[in-house]
Amino acid sequence: MLIIPKNYKLKLLPETTEVAIKAIKDHFQKALAGALCLRRVTAPLFVMSGTGLNDDLNGVERAVRFPVKALGDRNAEVVHSLAKWKRVKLRAYDIAPGFGLYTDMNAIRADEELDNLHSLYVDQWDWERTITPDERNLDFLRSIVRLIYSCLLDTERMVYGMFPHITPRLPQDITFIHAEELLQRYPGLTPHEREDRAAREHGAIFIIGIGAPLSNGEPHDGRAPDYDDWITGNADGYKGLNGDLIVYDSVLDRSIELSSMGIRVSPESLAQQLEARGCTERASLPFHAELLAGNLPASIGGGIGQSRLCMFMLQKAHIGEVQASIWPDDQIEKCRTAGITLL
Repeated sequence: MLIIPKNYKLKLLPETTEVAIKAIKDHFQKALAGALCLRRVTAPLFVMSGTGLNDDLNGVERAVRFPVKALGDRNAEVVHSLAKWKRVKLRAYDIAPGFGLYTDMNAIRADEELDNLHSLYVDQWDWERTITPDERNLDFLRSIVRLIYSCLLDTERMVYGMFPHITPRLPQDITFIHAEELLQRYPGLTPHEREDRAAREHGAIFIIGIGAPLSNGEPHDGRAPDYDDWITGNADGYKGLNGDLIVYDSVLDRSIELSSMGIRVSPESLAQQLEARGCTERASLPFHAELLAGNLPASIGGGIGQSRLCMFMLQKAHIGEVQASIWPDDQIEKCRTAGITLL
């Protein structure tokens, strides 16, 4: 649903916004690479269908497919994300534990409901880091989240240095909370309403445990069964070694998810999650067969939205103010009337 903030004030003209977007992207990815010991790699825009490499998201979104003439009209599909592709590259490049890779991921998600935060065009930094088996725990996940959050704080300070009228909004520390704790705290609310409440209270939160059913029988949000580990028990007594990094946006008065990430499935947890989701047939796909055979490294990884980050840092009301995409005519007109300039 489109949100039109009352008395919205444009803090940067479109021309200056373009300069700011480049500054934010350059600064953040350098900070992220340094904090997590990542090196940049080149990534595909599409992969072959039927390999199991594409991200299935919630399992209902359609990938954009097209026949490849040079390959006998076999189908390729535009990536939804590179969650599984990156793990294969860790092995291909023989990247040692404690080090990893990141890349610019561009996707087309034709089934998105277009609004302030959702676009047909998705751009994010996809990153993956090799870990040791004993790092598959909640404390390690939290340590990586804190490193990423420090990069957000550093980028926000950089923006303030360039544009002093854009004052920082992030708290100095991020708050960790499990999805089950959030449900118990706000039992009468929907998952998104719970996120809004917690983000408004704390400013920045990391919700642990995305994908496994909670005590009400429903997951907080969907997660594919073959990349993040959401079934393994953790030190808090709940399930899940993954989560979402969410901040409170005062312009829209709502929460914004900037990153989805987690410790990746082991062969054991992959088998359990495929069973739980009723898709054990995936075990025969090339990616899944390699993982189940123990041929892929243990890893942690995630995606960080580039346009969402720019939107939040520049205190914009619509993601179309920081990226070029396609929008419904009525949405364009409503934004124009409210002084929201879509690129």
